[in-house]
Amino acid sequence: MSIPPETIPVAVVIPCFRCKDVIPRAVKSVERQTALPAEIILVDDCSEDGTLEALKGIAARYPAGWVKVVALKRNGGPGSARNAGWEAASAAYVAFLDADDAWHPRKLEIQHGWMQAHPHASICGHGTTVLSDPPRFPDLSPSWSARRIGKLQIFFCNSLPLRSVMLRRDLPLRFAPDQFHAEDYFLWMHAILTDRELWRLPLRLACSFKPDFGARGLSARLWAMERGELQVYRALYRESLAPAWLLSAATAFSFLKFLRRCVISMLWSWRKPS
Repeated sequence: MSIPPETIPVAVVIPCFRCKDVIPRAVKSVERQTALPAEIILVDDCSEDGTLEALKGIAARYPAGWVKVVALKRNGGPGSARNAGWEAASAAYVAFLDADDAWHPRKLEIQHGWMQAHPHASICGHGTTVLSDPPRFPDLSPSWSARRIGKLQIFFCNSLPLRSVMLRRDLPLRFAPDQFHAEDYFLWMHAILTDRELWRLPLRLACSFKPDFGARGLSARLWAMERGELQVYRALYRESLAPAWLLSAATAFSFLKFLRRCVISMLWSWRKPS
């Protein structure tokens, strides 16, 4: 593959932990973008299962320097891995993709264009969907308008899935390090509570290949996810970024969401053939 000179100033960061079987699909979805990024940064989170060698093999198939591999010495979780990729980025914007997800071919074209036209926005996300492999995205609406995310709203609904987010590289915040769940939610909350603007595009420009709740893997560990969200609220309280009454209300609502997710997971398991 040859990389055209007119790449856009976006670094794609993909954290990788024991993902050698799925990472080629994620990288392929980046390769198929109508606007190619300046760089792809694959961060191996100390997988120790051959993933690092697989990442180096992927990098070798592309022009030198377009795919970079960062190897971490210890497993610090997705937040630490994304921070490491963010630090290694040289482009003006950073977009995040998980190793088992994929993007619509026009994702970078649309999202980067919107962020360039709206320099006041620090973080931008969009809708996602669940698809089978190979993914067939629904048609995009020809007319749409972005919506700013409010401070109160984000306490009760994290509407920025990680696979959808693009942010400005010079944002002086980071994901919660050494946290394995809700590390992205911590960053969104910290940003909006320090008066940065977060926006969402009403377009499904990314996909996962399993439901958020009920499938096997990371998303099935519901209580661990709930503890991560509660950890975010405690961190915000310690930093005096939100009043105690709001954090208490958000905590109560979080427990209700947790119970709902447990029910969804149970129903999903009943539907699955044994």
